Amino acid sequence: MSAAATTPIPLHDRITPGIRTIITICVMLATLMQALDSTIANVALPYMQGTLSANSDQINWVLTSYVVAAAIMTAPVGWLSARFGAKNVLLVSLVGFTVTSMLCGIAGSIGEMVIFRFLQGVFGAALVPLSQSTLLNIYPLEQRGPAMSIWGMGVMLGPILGPTLGGYLTDFYNWRYVFFVNLPFGIAATLGLIFFMKDEGERKVPGFDWTGFAILAIALAGLQLALDRGETKDWFGSDEIIAEALLAGLGFYLFTVHMLTSKKPLLPKGIFTDRNMLSAILMMFLVGLVLLSSSALLAPYLQKLSGYSVRAAGLEMAPRGFGTMAAMLICGRIGTKIDVRLQMLVGIVLLVLSLYWMTLWTPDVSSAWILTVIVVQGAGIGLVFMPLQLIAFATLSPTLRGDGAAAMSLTRNIGMAIGTSVTAAIVTQMSQYEHAVLSYFVTPFAHVFTSSAMASIDPTTAEGAQRMSAMIDRQASIIGYGDAFKALMLSSVPCVFLLFLMRKPKVQPKADPSEAHVAMD
Repeated sequence: MSAAATTPIPLHDRITPGIRTIITICVMLATLMQALDSTIANVALPYMQGTLSANSDQINWVLTSYVVAAAIMTAPVGWLSARFGAKNVLLVSLVGFTVTSMLCGIAGSIGEMVIFRFLQGVFGAALVPLSQSTLLNIYPLEQRGPAMSIWGMGVMLGPILGPTLGGYLTDFYNWRYVFFVNLPFGIAATLGLIFFMKDEGERKVPGFDWTGFAILAIALAGLQLALDRGETKDWFGSDEIIAEALLAGLGFYLFTVHMLTSKKPLLPKGIFTDRNMLSAILMMFLVGLVLLSSSALLAPYLQKLSGYSVRAAGLEMAPRGFGTMAAMLICGRIGTKIDVRLQMLVGIVLLVLSLYWMTLWTPDVSSAWILTVIVVQGAGIGLVFMPLQLIAFATLSPTLRGDGAAAMSLTRNIGMAIGTSVTAAIVTQMSQYEHAVLSYFVTPFAHVFTSSAMASIDPTTAEGAQRMSAMIDRQASIIGYGDAFKALMLSSVPCVFLLFLMRKPKVQPKADPSEAHVAMD
């Protein structure tokens, strides 16, 4: 038998253009579902908080549990796909994501919601990378560029539409429809893939570092539990938080030792010896701190303090995605004509500047100014993200590009989870502190309360004391949110210094497009 006869026919040659279109629609639905769910719940958090009897610190677990689960489960996606087949893993992920979305919608307590959101993140981790790899497999080489453009628009469109769609669903129905909306898309995508998607054929199953994966998962779980529960457990005054912190610290130590001593670790040592990649990983973590936490802070700020409806808050938050998309398009046009480090410097300056402006906000800030700041922030993120992908892989060995992309994805997700938890804790802690400080000046002996004009907030009367307490709460919350925005601003400044560690890429590396998802999704 000739060699040509034994060569397997590529998948894109075994399907018709019509079937290719159907599969494209199905995997794009899967991509859009996962991308939407990263932001769609943000504007609904204040409504969930009341229904689920959660405090302002606990309700952020809805976001962080999803992100942490996605971070943990991104690593084994490639191995699972090779072992069980991309179609089977994609179908299981789709069904699991849809079912857990419905469970989130019927959750009756914050504990149930966190568990279901964690499971949703577990199943959702594979949707974006497998959707992209599926498109790469079903399109011939000359058509992969347009296919990746379609896929990239789906990845970007999800976060843009998320807050707006979430606001409309919550306003016209209730917050539970934020999760129920996934049902028709999940069913359509699943049925389409069952009937039309073909298996890729036999693939070599690579080895996988399950020991390193398990250690890293335990470390991340311990860290996130400590961050999420610290505020309600008095931080290190609680044995539970001490135990979780020790578990996280020991886990990260053992993971580092395992990575340095294992022959085939989860993250190869080579990606950390490359100066560009190491700097890019650190920068991705710092930018990740801002990505989710800034929008998670903005939604309750607009609704609770500025009096926005949930629909108006969603519309107000949407332009950040358009700013990001515009900046990414500009970077794509510029390419390497302008030093990518300069492009990132402009992006970092815009990001820091937007966060500085947010520290100065008061509840009566105009809608036009909010939109301006949000667009500037989105543009800053886009100007950092696109060039970062180029410079990160410029000097890295081609054999390590997949692992480097996985490391960037992992650190970004960790940054997102930590940023959301820490900023929520800052708002709670500083609001309580400022409430105590402001209350110190409210005494029955203050002359300001003796005038008739101030009688309605006289703290010597029950009604006046109640009104005064509400006023102090409001002012303390404003300061607390300002402190949280300030913390994000300060965490973004070190990105400038990381630029000095990066080497300018001489030519654009010809990376496999299938690796790009890890840095973008």
